[in-house]
Amino acid sequence: MKALLPLMVFVLAACDQMREDPAKRTYDTSSFFDDGKVARNPPAGTLTRDSTDELTSRDAAGQLLSTLPMPIDRALLDRGHERYQIFCAVCHGDDGYGDGIVPQRGFPSPPSFHTDRLRGAPVGYFHEVITQGYGVMFSYASRVPSRDRWAIAAYIRALQLSQHTPLSSLDEETRNALPDG
Repeated sequence: MKALLPLMVFVLAACDQMREDPAKRTYDTSSFFDDGKVARNPPAGTLTRDSTDELTSRDAAGQLLSTLPMPIDRALLDRGHERYQIFCAVCHGDDGYGDGIVPQRGFPSPPSFHTDRLRGAPVGYFHEVITQGYGVMFSYASRVPSRDRWAIAAYIRALQLSQHTPLSSLDEETRNALPDG
């Protein structure tokens, strides 16, 4: 019993300390942070639940956009590739054929981006599907900012072109640089 006495004193002291240190409220002050505030600013790039889409998938007449609402450059395609690898490749696969790791584990396969139907779809279609979801794919509107969804749509177009560009549309130097086969 005498051995338990120090443990009981420690436990009772801890309970008293918790009683004296109540949870902080949002606008309380704190000596812990340099700015003296309890509330923290959200990290850069954080989306709120109520974020609005400044770039929509449709024009004023309600038609899906056939062109991107921003210029296409290397930075946009690099961003689209990065975001695609994070959010899309697990299902759609690295090259867009719908053979990512998730369908390999028995889940339904998404459609290949290289079908005639999706090659002919307006680019706004991809932004809208990412925004709203489709079939078993859930909406990414709260997870991916609109500009990044457009970057992914641009990258999907680049994937499609990489697999379906007719050789006749390439200049002779580019055709000669291609491997035979």
